[in-house]
Amino acid sequence: MSDLNDRISTLEGRLAELEEFFGLEAMRVEAEKLGGAMSKPDFWDDPDSAKETSGRFSRVEGRVRLLDDLRSRLADSREILELAEGDAELVHEVEVELGRVATALDEQEIARLFSGEYDAGDAILTVNSGAGGVEAQDWAEMLSRMYRRWVERHDFGLEVIEYTEDAEAGIKSATFTVKGEFAFGLLSAERGVHRLVRISPFDSSSRRHTSFASVAVAPVIGDAVEVEIDEKELKIDTYRASGAGGQHVNKTDSAVRITHLPSGIVVQCQNERSQHQNREVAMKVLRARLFEREREKREEEIAAQSGVKSDIGFGSQIRSYVLHPYQMVKDLRSSLETSGVEAVLDGDLDDFIYAYLKLKTDE
Repeated sequence: MSDLNDRISTLEGRLAELEEFFGLEAMRVEAEKLGGAMSKPDFWDDPDSAKETSGRFSRVEGRVRLLDDLRSRLADSREILELAEGDAELVHEVEVELGRVATALDEQEIARLFSGEYDAGDAILTVNSGAGGVEAQDWAEMLSRMYRRWVERHDFGLEVIEYTEDAEAGIKSATFTVKGEFAFGLLSAERGVHRLVRISPFDSSSRRHTSFASVAVAPVIGDAVEVEIDEKELKIDTYRASGAGGQHVNKTDSAVRITHLPSGIVVQCQNERSQHQNREVAMKVLRARLFEREREKREEEIAAQSGVKSDIGFGSQIRSYVLHPYQMVKDLRSSLETSGVEAVLDGDLDDFIYAYLKLKTDE
């Protein structure tokens, strides 16, 4: 009994730290203010502003409600424990409940790993196949599926911007907007080059092949953020969206590809109904990619930290996925490894993400 009381006290202490970290009382005031704004008759006159306000209200109110609920559950657990008087069933109920509270606190404490201005917001995730033809393209498609499964596990939203399939197999590239709290902060741990070693399903001689694909991650930034883009430095191509379509793309004649000549960054959009809309979305992606590129440069200058690798090949990978002659996924930054390759490729990435973020925080 005393052990459980001590455990409750420990959990209450962790909760108090989180309440202070998030600024619980200030969040109560903000939620009330946002709720008042949403109740005004002209609230939806500006749909974009209204959507942003309602989204912020939902996040703030949700966190306030969650923290209050955890505080209430700990208080109830202490009361039940006082009434238990050796009742094994009640004691077991308290143990189970404290386990659930501890898990919820673990999830909320992840937020303390983030300090960047855009970490709490949405992300633009791009997967590009490296050199190697169909092998690399198949690997890029596997990575794309891995991230979609990760998004599903977190109940995040996902919008396809472009998904360029190859006629033979796999994809050349894919770009998604991932919407959820700390989506950018979490996915920023994935930027870099991912290496796959396996027996090729496309090789009739069943030889082992090594393939590469790169992952770029940028924050979704608002129009108020200034990013200078000289139209003269852009190469803009239009093309017919290729691939099977279906859940990935709407097949149109108005897909847009924009190449930023000074940086070599290429962005595409093929999922909107018109060329104008595709161009507008592609420009937003380009602004985000350029913004993130400059932000990384500043970080490197200040903290000597590396950002997105530019070369898709040996020497620049962040993680290796080995399917043959043994099974192993190893992160080359945190040294975390697992033999559960299938689970990782099915979106079980959190251990790798958190290990890297903690390593980065401790630097």
